Amino acid sequence: MNAQRIGTAVGEPLPQEQLQFAFLLLECEHEPMPPVAHVNLASSEFKANPFPFYVRLRSEAPVYSTKLPDKRTVWLITRYEDVLAVLKDDRLSKDRADAKEQPWMPGMFKPLMRNMLDLDVPDHTRLRGLVHTVFTPRLIENLRGRVQSLADELLNRVQARGQVDLVREYAVEIPTTIIAEMLGVPMKDRLKFRKWSNAGTASSASRFGILRAVPDILLFLRYVRSLVRGRRTSPGNDLISELVLAEQAGDRLSEDELLAMIVLLLVAGHETTVNLIGNGVLALLENPEQLDRLHYDPALIKSGVEELLRHSGPLETATERYPREDTCVAGVTIPRGELVFAVLASANRDEEQFENPDRLDLGREPNPHVAFGYGMHYCLGASLARLEAQVAVATLFRRAPNLKLAIPSNSLRWKRGLVLRGLESLPVRFDG
Repeated sequence: MNAQRIGTAVGEPLPQEQLQFAFLLLECEHEPMPPVAHVNLASSEFKANPFPFYVRLRSEAPVYSTKLPDKRTVWLITRYEDVLAVLKDDRLSKDRADAKEQPWMPGMFKPLMRNMLDLDVPDHTRLRGLVHTVFTPRLIENLRGRVQSLADELLNRVQARGQVDLVREYAVEIPTTIIAEMLGVPMKDRLKFRKWSNAGTASSASRFGILRAVPDILLFLRYVRSLVRGRRTSPGNDLISELVLAEQAGDRLSEDELLAMIVLLLVAGHETTVNLIGNGVLALLENPEQLDRLHYDPALIKSGVEELLRHSGPLETATERYPREDTCVAGVTIPRGELVFAVLASANRDEEQFENPDRLDLGREPNPHVAFGYGMHYCLGASLARLEAQVAVATLFRRAPNLKLAIPSNSLRWKRGLVLRGLESLPVRFDG
């Protein structure tokens, strides 16, 4: 293709933006860069420290094709500017129906595909509009007192023991309790949906993982259906009741969309925050000079949580996208329908965007991280996650200033999976 041969109907020169697009097409005739290395992106070992791999990709193959454990081809986008471009590019669809290689999924799970994370406009806009008012920063701030009392209650329960798994008995409990209260899930059932959620998020990397998760996902769906039946006969003052009323209105929410929305809110409403608290506490324990800053200046917690999101965020990648057509990204053509992951963890440590990107700096300003994504799929619960992390981390280190890891950090286990990055457990000691 020759950019000089592309012209207007009357043979006049192209406008500047069209010339730029023409040259972009020329650049996209290049082949992808050669393989850098093969890694299992979903393995616990890779999750422990993926950052050196992403440094190399940003330098040598910023648009990189590799294979997942289930043999699907995946394209990793690793530079900050390219990640932003991909996340706002409407040529990349969220709908799995546009995929060349769709992951195998039992038919009984198809209702889960009607969640707003996996849909494009106009369905995404319609579904998000049903719940976005509940998650505005102003309304979320009203929960601060409840989150604070919960954090204190949990520490009262465990601190005297001297040692605790901070993930299981603190990081999990805060967001799980809050989202369950918002939705109206009975307290006695909260550990169940946490178990089912874990099974589902860990299953995404392989067909075997999906098969192994089938019993838990079936139980999860059955449980959500029972919640819906209960709200239809006896609605309450909670978000599930509001969604049931929207479904009964007929033109706003189908039954599959209702189930998918509740499952998504239960899972996404706590999974990311569990990881943010766990990863963030570990990062502070491994960077004692930054922890000292927080001790001396507790007001740093707001900018500090933003830095923990950037440095040790709860999401490794954005959720999947599929090009509707052959699409050029940074000079490489990604074929239509192939799986694309915008790697948030890499963008947040891009040396072209952040000074000393591997350094934790609680006072970092500005800090335009993409830990919650970008564009129209920006995380709906970002304000809630920020609030819960601010309270959880600040309260923990205020009450336990001598907190220590109970095992070496290289002995910690990281959860398997593709999109999320978080610890299985975090054993700590309340010294002094």
